[in-house]
Amino acid sequence: METPLTAAEPMLWSGWGDPAKAAELPPPVRDLLAQLLGVRAPATPAATFGEVRLPPVALPPPVLAALAAIVGDGHVRADDDARIRHTRGKSTPDLLLMRSGDASDAPDAVVLPGSHDEVAAVLRLCAEQRVAVVPFGGGTSVVGGLVAARCGSEGGSEGGSEGGFAGVVALDLARLNRLVSVDPVSMIAELEPGLRAPQAEQLLAAHGLTLGHFPQSYEYATLGGFAAARSSGQASAGYGRFDDMVAGMTVATPRGTLEMGRAPRSAAGPDLRQVFLGSEGAFGVITSLRLRVRRAPDVRAYEGWRFATFAEGTAAMRRLAQQEGPPPTVLRLSDETETMVGLAKPAELGTAGRDSGCLLVAGFEGSPGDVAHRRDGASAVLVEAGGVHLGPEPGDTWARGRFSAPYLRDSLLAAGATVETLETACFWSNLPRLYDAVRLALLGALGSPLVMCHISHVYATGASLYFTVVTAQTGDPLGQWAAAKRAANEAIVQAGGTISHHHGVGRDHREAYAEEIGDLGGEILRGIKERLDPAGILNPGVLIP
Repeated sequence: METPLTAAEPMLWSGWGDPAKAAELPPPVRDLLAQLLGVRAPATPAATFGEVRLPPVALPPPVLAALAAIVGDGHVRADDDARIRHTRGKSTPDLLLMRSGDASDAPDAVVLPGSHDEVAAVLRLCAEQRVAVVPFGGGTSVVGGLVAARCGSEGGSEGGSEGGFAGVVALDLARLNRLVSVDPVSMIAELEPGLRAPQAEQLLAAHGLTLGHFPQSYEYATLGGFAAARSSGQASAGYGRFDDMVAGMTVATPRGTLEMGRAPRSAAGPDLRQVFLGSEGAFGVITSLRLRVRRAPDVRAYEGWRFATFAEGTAAMRRLAQQEGPPPTVLRLSDETETMVGLAKPAELGTAGRDSGCLLVAGFEGSPGDVAHRRDGASAVLVEAGGVHLGPEPGDTWARGRFSAPYLRDSLLAAGATVETLETACFWSNLPRLYDAVRLALLGALGSPLVMCHISHVYATGASLYFTVVTAQTGDPLGQWAAAKRAANEAIVQAGGTISHHHGVGRDHREAYAEEIGDLGGEILRGIKERLDPAGILNPGVLIP
């Protein structure tokens, strides 16, 4: 087994990522926000770490002692630092609550198992003692996926309704951080779920390999989280979604262990991997992943293209996705507003207004010959579709800043703006209708917000839409965004889109998800839950209608 050379640093407790990268917006950008949106600095400053309000630890000492007997004394933490850093995820409502000093959803303790057997033993104990368990990877959920319903009755029958749970623990998988094996013949690597994406890439690079999975949460999200939420990376056009990479997995449940995936494809009944991919820890805890890997590319080349309209750029993307030309590894298109504001260049926000139209970024990774071939073929399609080549600078700029947008959100929140993202997907023929419906819903709910959108994941049959919304905070920013989110969710459902393409369901999308899958679909999920987790301890309140 191999472990990463560098340890994963903790996330900023009240924001995103590395605390050293948090920065105030420059005065010109603050002035622009005030002029365009009426953004004003918040009336009260953000709470400091020492001002955070934590509830008392509810878990009885004998339960804490029993957990420590399983994982070791040093691996059960009930101190303020651990509890605060495992409170909620990183959605805008999550951050607004933390910035106000509200940690009322904090777990009672953080448990850090070091093996599959320890995970399984913790789940058995928690089921016996009626302790809710929230599997915790990188803490990057933006859909309310890390908050347990303590009463045990929210979101279905799980957990029963007789008095709720004895407490809540965050099951942090950070110690499960090893590269177990590499099969260079089959191009399969077995990795543990607590590895953050950069650590996994570091370990695989030593073997000349890569996963090729680079979502915006890349710096902090874990492999287990990618699988549990059906993550899709920015290079999905070339490498595929994360769930496409999962050849096999080991899962611990309160009822026992499941081993899945013994062949590249099988006709031996339904594929049980699909029960756990996207299950967000509600059915079991992933303790090992067998993943398809690729040769690390020798060349990475990114470039920009301009299209006159979003519709023209979308048509060009569809042609590439439907194999009219060799597909790029990265393919993303910003609409007119996102291009004008310059969101594809977060470090240069507000400086891109000189460019009209829509910016398309295409990236190519592989051997020099393969990159040249696919670049030439894709360029021919893009030119024929009306694209104007802008050279490598826009693509290189995007690549350098590709993980910086969450830091920009923190800066905007600190300046007094409400800023959040949401995403969906549908078939190509329905994309214009869905795009218009979500935009109109957000405009109607928020008055005069800035609504931006891009397409970043394409398929032969359809694509995703990723919206970013910026507006001035009201006196009740939580209620403000809740109303906008409800309106957007309703628009997505009515316009025929899926409620989530890659963020997951969590708590925020549960009602819309129930409508999407119908009553019988909800019954199926509840049946699986009751069979695998009869005490309802696993992430109660999340996913299950």
